[in-house]
Amino acid sequence: MTRLLIILTTLLFATSSLAAGTAAPKELRDLFFGEALYHAFQGEWFDAVARLDTELGQFHGLDEPERDSLFSHLGEAEFSVGDFELAYRMHHRAGRAIKAVIEGNVADEVRNEALYRLARIYFQKDQPVNALHALERISGTVPASLADDLPFLHGQILMANGRFAEAAILLKELQGARSLAGFSTYNLGIALIRDGKEKEGRLSLDRTGQIDGDNAVTAAIRDRANLLLGDKLLEEKNFAGAKAILDRVRLSGPFSNRALLGSGWADAFRDDFERALVPWSLLVEGEVTDFAVQEAMLAVPYAYGKLGLYSRAALMYGSALGAFGTEVDKLGASIKSIREGDFLRALTREELKQDANWVVRLRALPESPETYYLLNLLASHDFQESLKNYLDLEELRQKLEIWKKDLNAFEELIVRRRAYYQPLLPEIDGEFRRLDSQMRLRLEQRDRIEERLQAMLVAPRPDYLASAPERIFKERLARLEQTVAAGGARPSDGTADRFKRLRGVLEWRIQTEYDQRLTEAHKNLRDLNQAIDLLTKRYTAFVRTRQAATQSFQGYDDGIRRQRHRIDAAGEKVGELMARQGHMLEVMAVSELTRRRERLEEFQVKARFALADSYDRAARAQDQQEGAQ
Repeated sequence: MTRLLIILTTLLFATSSLAAGTAAPKELRDLFFGEALYHAFQGEWFDAVARLDTELGQFHGLDEPERDSLFSHLGEAEFSVGDFELAYRMHHRAGRAIKAVIEGNVADEVRNEALYRLARIYFQKDQPVNALHALERISGTVPASLADDLPFLHGQILMANGRFAEAAILLKELQGARSLAGFSTYNLGIALIRDGKEKEGRLSLDRTGQIDGDNAVTAAIRDRANLLLGDKLLEEKNFAGAKAILDRVRLSGPFSNRALLGSGWADAFRDDFERALVPWSLLVEGEVTDFAVQEAMLAVPYAYGKLGLYSRAALMYGSALGAFGTEVDKLGASIKSIREGDFLRALTREELKQDANWVVRLRALPESPETYYLLNLLASHDFQESLKNYLDLEELRQKLEIWKKDLNAFEELIVRRRAYYQPLLPEIDGEFRRLDSQMRLRLEQRDRIEERLQAMLVAPRPDYLASAPERIFKERLARLEQTVAAGGARPSDGTADRFKRLRGVLEWRIQTEYDQRLTEAHKNLRDLNQAIDLLTKRYTAFVRTRQAATQSFQGYDDGIRRQRHRIDAAGEKVGELMARQGHMLEVMAVSELTRRRERLEEFQVKARFALADSYDRAARAQDQQEGAQ
């Protein structure tokens, strides 16, 4: 019991520490990190881990990670992924992530916080020795946020290792910590009692039972301390002291029934059955499935019998016997329902996840078991961990089903793309090849022009820059000269002079305008290069678009087939694990209900004997009355 309480207390503070550790950054610069935090704050740990893991994997694969937006949140992200994995109970991976931080080149505060979290992981995994070793590595500056939580965890780990005296020393220093109100004194009391200092331990528990505070958690630990101390006093037959302590327990709290039962017995053991009837009468009006209520249903008629009211006692024993029989039948039906799988189906209903009182709602569902008998089991650490594992497996199963549907949607999308693009591609490809050949020709011509212009800077060639009309004129002039020469007649001096004059004018223009023409040629080449660059960009864009169109429906079949195979394999594994985990939950529930049914059957036997005895006593009393008259 003590070990269970220590673990539950640790889990409570682990949850609060987790919430504090995953606070949103003041300035969010990476949306993917923000998305992971969003899922974490919703309690969707699988999605949070998957997204942040992916983001960190991509970040570490970058050539220049310092340019990525995650760089400014890297420390928070590395810590957060460990927190998310811890919350998702991936203790091995969370431990590796936190160890990587510890072994890195980080500040003392960061390393000490990582060691604290690592110790917490070990403690939750019931490895107190490893947890203690992790805490012993802490040195230097400790984060202010861990000023109370660190020594409190240290004290609990020392208690788990059987070092109660050292734990008590640490816990004494935390008595003024407001964030640990009730928990520090309660654990101190347990440590002192286990260390053999019974008186001091009881004083600490007594202080816990009188702390102020309307907080639900504080009130619960106060009631728990009073109940524990009251039970101890009952065992020692200090009935007056036990009643005074048990009467502190709230009637609206989770320990009220056990406290009322104990308070009644404290009076009954002093033969004050009239006072014992006060808490017991309140108790029998409660839920009949509660163990304390069932015991009170026998205790009340027992008290009436002690007071000589045998007829009333017999009636109440008969009523209790009928109620026990009804409950035994309910438990039998519940056990059958669990074995038929209704319990597991009810646990995975989506609407239950939205209600904090899901256990009560579970009872109202059709064909669900009598869950009030399972309250203690459902609240136990082992069952909760098994249930979380089962629900996580169910969530994974649902995700795998969704992913399979997504693959079907991808395949349908690919079919539609293929049907749209394939008829268009042949005509586009033909036109593209024609344009491609023309473009290559023009590019070759441009390259030749550029080479000539570059060469002309070293060796001028004015004739290369002659315009088209000048070239035509020069060719016509040459043909005229050839025609005249071919006629066999010697041209007259006037005609030859005219040929020379025309050729000289042409050469004069070409030679004198060479510099201007060369400048304009370079300018035109630059303009041409700009046009070519634009054309090349459009050409590249077209090629990419063409490739994208093709790649939008080609090459996916093998990938989808592999993913479907992986999903099917994962689905089979999840199915096997769910069957095993579900069977474990069913066995635990059936065992609990069977134990409760056997207890009720024992109560039935006692009620039958007590009923017969009460009838006998009532009959004898009536005979005595008649004889006296």
